[in-house]
Amino acid sequence: MAPKGGLYACDDPTYWRAVLNLYQEAVAAKAGRRKNLIALDKWYQEELPTAVVGRKVKYLTKPELVKLMEWKLSRGKFRPRLQQLVATNSDETVEKCTKEAFQLLPDVAAAVSELSKLKAVGPATASAILAAGAPEVAPFMADEAAESIPGLTPIQYTLKHYLLYLDRIRSCVEKLNKADAATTWTPHGVELCLWAWAVAEKLQLPSLQALGTERAKASSGDQTDEPRKRRKTE
Repeated sequence: MAPKGGLYACDDPTYWRAVLNLYQEAVAAKAGRRKNLIALDKWYQEELPTAVVGRKVKYLTKPELVKLMEWKLSRGKFRPRLQQLVATNSDETVEKCTKEAFQLLPDVAAAVSELSKLKAVGPATASAILAAGAPEVAPFMADEAAESIPGLTPIQYTLKHYLLYLDRIRSCVEKLNKADAATTWTPHGVELCLWAWAVAEKLQLPSLQALGTERAKASSGDQTDEPRKRRKTE
């Protein structure tokens, strides 16, 4: 049984953690014949953040930006023109612009505006850059994640819309961190959960359906135990 109102409305951090554990399965299912998505996603989620954070000053190189665009287009809507256009940015411009953007944080609006000076980089791609180097501040505006939040459809690839998305994600982070002593939630972590849940639901992955069944049983068990507890008290 899916949470009423979707994952975003769910207050149970245990369920959120279980959904996060389905992320790799959702990526593999989304990849289908595009097997390079699995390798690209591993690079984006693990290798790129390590590289960016490991630098004295955070920035992306041009090859990293080009590969990030390849990841984004493989994971979402494929637009070959964007892949070609992003490669026309010079090495110097990419490093300078991304360095300045990270230094502007936590002013996310200013950072996104700075990154949008790069060719082929709009708010969504800018958010992917920021999420890679500052996951505790910015989530990637993935279509599936944004569409799973009430009131954010249709998606508009504008700074204004991204800031609305960011505000909703931050509210969710605050909610989960208040309820969860086992996990420290970040905007990027919440975004990954929303993406995994949306993809798993759309593709009807058995693992997500099993989570729903377990959740329904647990909820039913709580309800049946309550009268017993009351009888004992009485």
